[in-house]
Amino acid sequence: MQEAQFISLLWLIGIIAEAMTGALCAGKKQMDLFGVVIIGCATAIGGGTLRDMMLGNYPLIWVENVHYLIAIALASLLTVVIAPVMRYLSKLFLAIDALGLAVFSIIGAKKTLALGFGPEVAVVMGLVTGVFGGVIRDILCNQMPLIFKKELYALVALLTAALYISLKSYGISEWANLAICLPFGFGLRMLAIRFQWGMPKFDYQYGEVH
Repeated sequence: MQEAQFISLLWLIGIIAEAMTGALCAGKKQMDLFGVVIIGCATAIGGGTLRDMMLGNYPLIWVENVHYLIAIALASLLTVVIAPVMRYLSKLFLAIDALGLAVFSIIGAKKTLALGFGPEVAVVMGLVTGVFGGVIRDILCNQMPLIFKKELYALVALLTAALYISLKSYGISEWANLAICLPFGFGLRMLAIRFQWGMPKFDYQYGEVH
């Protein structure tokens, strides 16, 4: 399997898993099927879409390859059907989500570099690709984005993208780079869940801010 095919396969797995998590979030808010599909799509491709819009990279990947959009919509609707058994698959979805976070972060950084932008911008765009689908999902569902209050998530995306770019700058082959960065991002996210690692919280309760 070629490196590009391998990345594309992981990306497809990631967007389908994210679509299903988005659909579940829509279900908790008792949305209709249209809402389920919209939230699923926003979660799966929101980060990549935002990245490409910020970088002026058109056409967007789901516009150019509409079959991705169809797969996301079908995955969202499938979630409605299999929702009763989803509770038994929670650990599997946590693992797939962690893998998707690493993949999206690497793809975001990789694509940004390919468009001619510098490494600093690539790190930021790796972060945007990795986490902003979830941010958009939570905003549409009228809740505080989970990345701001749960275990390490955004920082994992940032560090994974930074590691990928650093290794690339030293001339590490793409396969070796992926072999290092994917387990790093996946492992760090799973450890953060296991040990509940999080960023320090800022709690200000002593008056109004004007």
